[in-house]
Amino acid sequence: MLAEKTIAKEVLKKAFSTLCTAKSMTELYEENFKTVSKYVHATSRGHEAIQIAVAMQLLPQDYAFPYYRDDSMLLGIGMKPYDLMLQLLAKKNDPFSGGRTYYSHPSLRDDDKPKIPHQSSATGMQAIPATGVALGMQYKELVGIDHKDSHKSEINKQPMAAPLVVCSLGDASVTEGEIAEAFQMAALKQLPILYLVQDNGWDISANEAETRAQSAYEYAAGFHGLDAITIDGANFTESYVAVQEAIRIIREERRPILVHAKVPLLNHHTSGVRMEWYRDDLEEARSRDPYPVLRNQLLEVGFTEDEVNAIEAEAKEIVARDLQEAMKAEDPKPEDLFTNDFAPTPITEETGQRSPADKEEVVMVDCALFAVEELMRKHKECLLYGQDVGGRLGGVFREAATLAQKFGDERVFNTPIQEAFIVGSTVGMSAVGLKPIVEVQFADYIWPGLNQLFTEVSRSCYLSNGKWPVSMILRVPIGAYGSGGPYHSSSVESVVTNIRGIKIAYPSNGADLKGLMKAAYYDPNPVVILEHKGLYWSKVKGTDAARTIEPAEDYILPFGKANIIQQIWPQEEKETMTLVTYGMGVHWALNATKDLKDVVEIIDLRTLYPLDEGTVMESVKKTKKCLVVTEEPTNNSFARSLSGKIQEECFRYLDAPVMTIGSENMPAIPLNSVLEQTMIPSTGKVRVKIEELLRY
Repeated sequence: MLAEKTIAKEVLKKAFSTLCTAKSMTELYEENFKTVSKYVHATSRGHEAIQIAVAMQLLPQDYAFPYYRDDSMLLGIGMKPYDLMLQLLAKKNDPFSGGRTYYSHPSLRDDDKPKIPHQSSATGMQAIPATGVALGMQYKELVGIDHKDSHKSEINKQPMAAPLVVCSLGDASVTEGEIAEAFQMAALKQLPILYLVQDNGWDISANEAETRAQSAYEYAAGFHGLDAITIDGANFTESYVAVQEAIRIIREERRPILVHAKVPLLNHHTSGVRMEWYRDDLEEARSRDPYPVLRNQLLEVGFTEDEVNAIEAEAKEIVARDLQEAMKAEDPKPEDLFTNDFAPTPITEETGQRSPADKEEVVMVDCALFAVEELMRKHKECLLYGQDVGGRLGGVFREAATLAQKFGDERVFNTPIQEAFIVGSTVGMSAVGLKPIVEVQFADYIWPGLNQLFTEVSRSCYLSNGKWPVSMILRVPIGAYGSGGPYHSSSVESVVTNIRGIKIAYPSNGADLKGLMKAAYYDPNPVVILEHKGLYWSKVKGTDAARTIEPAEDYILPFGKANIIQQIWPQEEKETMTLVTYGMGVHWALNATKDLKDVVEIIDLRTLYPLDEGTVMESVKKTKKCLVVTEEPTNNSFARSLSGKIQEECFRYLDAPVMTIGSENMPAIPLNSVLEQTMIPSTGKVRVKIEELLRY
């Protein structure tokens, strides 16, 4: 065959050795099923040829996003069976996650191998972070940021191939909506990414006839600008040549290609879902086994039977030895649980001028705008994208006004209506060294992005054992005012604070917003900034305090530092209390206590995570009473949880139960202004609750 003649004998030999290794691992796992199936695993048996064909052509400057069946791909890029087995058995020295996640869920940052950000189990979700890497590569090329010298050989300093991204998917996952978002952006922006779709005809127990209207190859035709090919992924030579050409095009022409590879699944879906329970096509699948095909190809190009047998025997010997060594390896210790939830931040103290004499008082939205402008002027790695933030509008709240004109459409740009892509692409952007600032237009529309925020963004640092923290800022306009109605008025902090692994700010004024924005930029972790749109312009009566002198460019406010905005002294002769709040609640509190400044201490949390518990508890122990004010409905809320924590920590000091006030517990905020005001708190309602607590 022509394809065989185009592949060097040493390439075929290496591919066969890798295939034999992967096959031997699958067989050994079955032989030792009771031992190795303590933790669920899946293997690549049947998929080996296409995975190896791709892996052998990747370079250290490339990025790969394998999925949970891609152990042959991992072997193909240079991982050893022992490395994979440490993860199989969840050992302490698992090089990917330190025993935290499943077999073939890699994260890799070795100098001599393709880079692999954290990979989750959520099928298809890797497509958005992977496309984010490709978007980041394109951005760096557009603005002249070097790919960290990845274009130059360390040996001879000669230019090397431009980097690309490989995103590996099972065909069943292509039905996920988030795949469409990824394909749409890759086609729209013409990004340097290879989507490898391995089609074995099955989901778990549902087959393609039940669940798919078309193959991934046919589906890709609907995305203009995304070329696709379909191949026999069980034939190594066909796969290698096809992938070779696809990679050449992507490296040279910087555009996306989808490779649809038909493969048989020759092992279980996972060790916990056995193929014999439901498969009725096993004989047909075994007839397409890639192993005898590649073995015969070696013989056809001149390898002897003895040489081929020796390759197989060596692979089996290495695999058996490595499993024995891996089984003896150390397990994690209990204390290992508590590492790498966040990357260390350099921002620990408040610095810079908060109220410089040469600055004027500005509205809150402008403080954020000026902060982003200063960051973009100083850092080429900083970019801003989301819905309607581009040059025509500059954001629906004008929060990005003039930025596209000042920095160009490649740095400030509109996305399609794709909340999942907006959020999840930051994983890839961060992985290539960028700092994306992105926006969900209203808090009500954050829900499509929560899958990416929870599954990919928040867990990356922890599950990669610290290798891949996601450095990003997600801005979320939030809250009710002016009859915004049920889909533009929601408060969502209780949902967001239940996602571990992210930091959350909720400022009440412009100076805090600017200082926290700067802190968020220099923090290597993901940050969500909740920005009350009723405070943006101080249009709500009683919110003038949201307007502040614009802090200097060097002003930085660290997370986890609450502000006592109204402080009292310990008193014996009067009943006193602490009011804990954030965002709009700060202004209700200030207005409600104008004549109670000597008995009500007000704490503005400023950040909901990390939470400054020390300042809160110290104040409550002093005043003996506490009211927590929120705009959210209080049932099962962040505020009610905080109240419970205060009650638990301060019980011996309290003269009254810790109380909470928030919105009425209704499903949505009505459009009618009378109903809206009936639902949400107000200065008057907060005042009534304060008086009740002081009398208690």
